[in-house]
Amino acid sequence: MAKQPNINSAGEQELAKAEKQFEAYSENIQNMTLDRMNMAPKLETESAVQLSSKDVSKSKDIYLKPVKTVSCRDKFNENYRKQYEHDKEYVHFQAENKEIIGESIEMWTRPYAGMPAEYWKIPVNTPVWGPRYLAEQIKRCTYHRLISEQKTISGEDGMGQYTGTIVADKIIARLEATPVKEKISVFMGSSNF
Repeated sequence: MAKQPNINSAGEQELAKAEKQFEAYSENIQNMTLDRMNMAPKLETESAVQLSSKDVSKSKDIYLKPVKTVSCRDKFNENYRKQYEHDKEYVHFQAENKEIIGESIEMWTRPYAGMPAEYWKIPVNTPVWGPRYLAEQIKRCTYHRLISEQKTISGEDGMGQYTGTIVADKIIARLEATPVKEKISVFMGSSNF
């Protein structure tokens, strides 16, 4: 174990202050739960490619089908049949890859137990028809960005205020699926899917 260097009382006070700030930061990181992170605001960004209604009406209808399917031995729970019937309806949407602009999206889906796993290749920046559960899964592809900010915290011990770092977070969309409004499509809910 390393020997602690000799320092004066002012240095010891600064060291104790830094240690308290580090403990407050560490405690804040430990209190960061998934529920708390999901309450963070979603960062809104503009779409890189926006199609006009004329372009949408001229585009041919592309219906997506899974490239690969892997079967499952589980039985389908019939209690979810009505929800499954709703989720498998085809909707008209446009997918966008916000991380690698222009690259097509490849993903696996298996929305319910007892269903086969399906591998999809989704073209981006093009209106396509696909199942609602696929569009919703694309829309859920997000990540959390953690940012340190300097703020003043009042101490719980009644000893005054501490200046330290508080971790604030934002939700950033990695992939995006937006409904195409020119064609007739059945969208429900505030997210349009």
